[in-house]
Amino acid sequence: MNDKIAYSAILISLLIFLPHPSGAQSVARPNRQQPLSVTSRKLVSPEAVFRNPPERAKPGVLWMWMGANLSKAGITKDLEALKKEGFNRTTMFSLADVTTPWACDIGKSPTPDIISWTEPWWKLVRHAAEESKRLGMDFGMFNGPSYESSGGAWITPELSMQEICSAQTKVTGNQKTTIILAQPTVKLRGHTPYPVYNPKTGLVEIPEIEARTTYYKDIAVLALPAAGSVTKANAIDLTGNMKPNGELTWDAPPGEWIVYRFGHTTTGTLIQPAQWKAAGLECDKMSQQAVDFHMDHVIGEIQKHLGDLIGTGFTHVHFDSYEAGMPSWTPKMREEFTTRRGYDPLPYLVAFAGRRLGSKADSIAFRTDFDATIKDLHRDIYFTTLSRKLKAANLTFLSEPYGGPWRQDEIMPLVHNVMTEFWTHGGKYDPYELDPTVAALRKSGQNIVESEAFTGDASDSQWSETPAWLKPMGDAAFCAGVNRMILHRFVQQPWDDRYKPGATMGRWGTHFDRTQTWWEPGKALVSYWQRCQALLQWGHFAPAGFNAVVTNGKPTIQSIHRNEGSTDVYFVANTARLAGSATCTFNVTGRQPELWDPVTGTMRLLTQFDTGNGTTTISIDFDEAQSFFIVFQHKVDKGAVSKRTNFPVRQEITPIKSTWHVQFDPAWGGPAKPVTFAPLQDWTTQAEPGIRYFSGTAVYRTSFDMAPAKTGKLSGGLYLDLGVVKHVARVMLNNRDLGVIWTAPWGVTIPNELLKPTGNQLVVEVTNVWANRLIGDEQEPADQAWLPGHLDKNSGYLKEFPDWFLNKQPRPSKGRYCFTTWNYFTKDSPLISSGLLGPVRIMQER
Repeated sequence: MNDKIAYSAILISLLIFLPHPSGAQSVARPNRQQPLSVTSRKLVSPEAVFRNPPERAKPGVLWMWMGANLSKAGITKDLEALKKEGFNRTTMFSLADVTTPWACDIGKSPTPDIISWTEPWWKLVRHAAEESKRLGMDFGMFNGPSYESSGGAWITPELSMQEICSAQTKVTGNQKTTIILAQPTVKLRGHTPYPVYNPKTGLVEIPEIEARTTYYKDIAVLALPAAGSVTKANAIDLTGNMKPNGELTWDAPPGEWIVYRFGHTTTGTLIQPAQWKAAGLECDKMSQQAVDFHMDHVIGEIQKHLGDLIGTGFTHVHFDSYEAGMPSWTPKMREEFTTRRGYDPLPYLVAFAGRRLGSKADSIAFRTDFDATIKDLHRDIYFTTLSRKLKAANLTFLSEPYGGPWRQDEIMPLVHNVMTEFWTHGGKYDPYELDPTVAALRKSGQNIVESEAFTGDASDSQWSETPAWLKPMGDAAFCAGVNRMILHRFVQQPWDDRYKPGATMGRWGTHFDRTQTWWEPGKALVSYWQRCQALLQWGHFAPAGFNAVVTNGKPTIQSIHRNEGSTDVYFVANTARLAGSATCTFNVTGRQPELWDPVTGTMRLLTQFDTGNGTTTISIDFDEAQSFFIVFQHKVDKGAVSKRTNFPVRQEITPIKSTWHVQFDPAWGGPAKPVTFAPLQDWTTQAEPGIRYFSGTAVYRTSFDMAPAKTGKLSGGLYLDLGVVKHVARVMLNNRDLGVIWTAPWGVTIPNELLKPTGNQLVVEVTNVWANRLIGDEQEPADQAWLPGHLDKNSGYLKEFPDWFLNKQPRPSKGRYCFTTWNYFTKDSPLISSGLLGPVRIMQER
């Protein structure tokens, strides 16, 4: 059997026997999310994983539980919706009611007794774990009632992050003196990096922390000359001379002296953004006692409430990227420093009082050594303890290990499952801390590169996001090395389905929610991610071996290369929102190039290419934000090489200009009866408010005849081109579902013999975004009150739950349809173009 025949046989067998990713699949326990080394993976063919992505190739979500706004029914609906959509992991964060970005409360809560890490809350966590087990999904959570960083109400001031402080007293020498040294004081407000809503004052502020006045421990007492240089000879340690009440007796040498009393207290850094009643101090990450206490509490509570579900319904504990500030002390700092650096830091503490011991070089050396000790302790105590204790409890240690006072490459091997992140700033891919994390993971030999994905803020994410808008940013992350996305964010929706869009995280995150307008057709986007991630996890990362020269238009071409044995897989993506062509050269020769389309799931040979000098060169046409896998695995059969173009030229043969009958959903303000569009029109240009402000899915129907002499035998395939679509479309032609179109090219191949000469029935379900309906609601009288967000001029959060909502009554403002906890809009906000705009055409592919 020659290679061409063998290749055809492989394709036929895959098409016949492998289930499509969107088809029904049996429920299986997902793999524990420990990173897999290349050598430990049982390798299957790239065709197999592309056609049927494994569990590890499915994306996950960061599941935001917003304050007291939780329900068992909502948890079940969330998990079932995620499972159906193609996700298999949730990592839960229990936060404040809303983030502005600061932690804030929504008044008149319908469920005020639900406080994070209390018994009512744990009952809901157990329900989520039981449901996850039932559905075969992976479930875990953050290590406390916040997303930053590690602590809680159980952390006492003694176990919290510490700062060094000092007070000074002047002494005239040449006499024996007894004085009371002032105890160092610090500002009452702690070092919490961001404000929170303080119900005690009604203000959004950095709270005052009483323990910063009530908790204090001495470190040392040092006397220095009041002026002049300081050396070890004239820096006098008086620590043993001071009584517990601060009384110091000292026979002072001649001259003027300053006595420094050094101590430490809590930094007052609070976890955030937490419910006020669940808030607490960050633990001291350099103290073995503090980290042990925190982890024993966290693991103990998990075992108490979820013990029989660990490893099945509950699998991991998460630690997010670090934003808790820089500590400057820990109770055993002197011993740790001396052991690690080989000298006593005590006389050098004068640096914290603005003095210098020895030369400038000596001072710099001490600061360097002190910083190195802090980094050492975070590695040897914090990360080592987390890793050891979670492993012993049969829990995976999941972390975004950057932003903190440590050396990232040293601590990453201690993390069982490393994550990075990328953002959607300005609609463009923002790698944040992604690149160094990916490099460190590759260096350590880890294959799976997970990323918090599509993190956004109120300037970009306004219930206006679409799958097509997201695609090039996700593709850029794939090219940067990510091969498993964990979406930021999916909010727990506790209320009845009539309250949409429902609960939000506040100003943060892209709106991946089961209440999203395009959630159901958005499954096509998830299937795309599954196929991409399956191939980007297959084999192992390889050097680029790729070059692209743009020959037409303005595409931006990026790529990443995977390899195993004699098979090379390249992901090649146009990450620009502009179409074009490029001549792409791959460092592969003697093997047949194949094009696998992760949007449609199709695979085909490329017949037009050039080889030479150890390379294969292919001209590739890219639509807006289009991507392909180019696969080399079989020897070239010279008979398969031809002058036939790799990309068909499409020619219009039948324009569809018939009248469209469009049914909008009256439950969301649409007209009760179908309307007619002839020609196709933008919803936002219509005089009828129910159309102009409509959000959701409208069903377009029309019938058409093929143009004369265009049926029968045609030299090429047929293609339905929808033209301009805002924003997602599902197509049915003559009662056959042709699938969802969510990105360019905005069309679909028509199966052979599906079209008839006359009487063809075309149905297109078009879904837009929530923004227009929310803007439409703003045209009506208000029936809920908003408070302004703290970073966004035109955004705000729900002040309190309105009485009509609490009492399940009809809302007073009859023209309003939406309910949510964050508002981006005014009545004058611009509408977003929506609908099927066309032109819709039948094309012949030549």
